[in-house]
Amino acid sequence: MEVIIRPDATEAAELTACLTAKALREKSDAVLGLATGRTMEWVYARLVTMHRQGELDFSRITTFNLDEYVGLAPEDEHSYRYYMNAHLFNNVNIDPVNTHLPKGVAPHLDAECAAYEKL
Repeated sequence: MEVIIRPDATEAAELTACLTAKALREKSDAVLGLATGRTMEWVYARLVTMHRQGELDFSRITTFNLDEYVGLAPEDEHSYRYYMNAHLFNNVNIDPVNTHLPKGVAPHLDAECAAYEKL
């Protein structure tokens, strides 16, 4: 593993976006593990900008997010699904079928976790 230290969050986000873009260009059907949070907002904004400038194609990628809040519906503005839709998915040409987050409102959370793990 390589650890790269940047002087501030902005430069770390820029590097992360550039490394992600490089991976997408090298493998158009890449599978990405995604996170949420303030730092990631900068990363996603940069990726959206690259996409809008014609530099990135998200049409063949698949994503998996790390987690979701239990009890929050996808349309709840505090859910991670909502966050991802607002910051990335709705702003690029990704197929929504290829965007995966655990279901926070699943009636059987253990079964949901097992199904998500299988994906």
